[in-house]
Amino acid sequence: PVFAGMNGSAIENFSCVIYNIFLMNCTWQAGRHAPADTQYFLYWQNPRDDKEMECELYIKDENGRNMGCRFQNVRIEIEKAYFLVNGSSKDALIQFYDEYIELY
Repeated sequence: PVFAGMNGSAIENFSCVIYNIFLMNCTWQAGRHAPADTQYFLYWQNPRDDKEMECELYIKDENGRNMGCRFQNVRIEIEKAYFLVNGSSKDALIQFYDEYIELY
């Protein structure tokens, strides 16, 4: 399928670190070609229940752009979680990024 959105506008270098089973930090970088006003939003889904949840606590850069998420009080005991980061901008369609990540 062709993904809608401007090439190079999806986030890059997505990664998540779990500090203990209740604390997880995910971070990313803005797409190289994303317009300056692009704001990103992270959703994640635990395969055991189908709720998609948006990040509650974004980590922001000095321009107020979401560059990560701090998850607190999540019980992370799942083998695989689905993460989706989409973006919005006045100037362009932003490509989304998604990944199933093995949590351990």
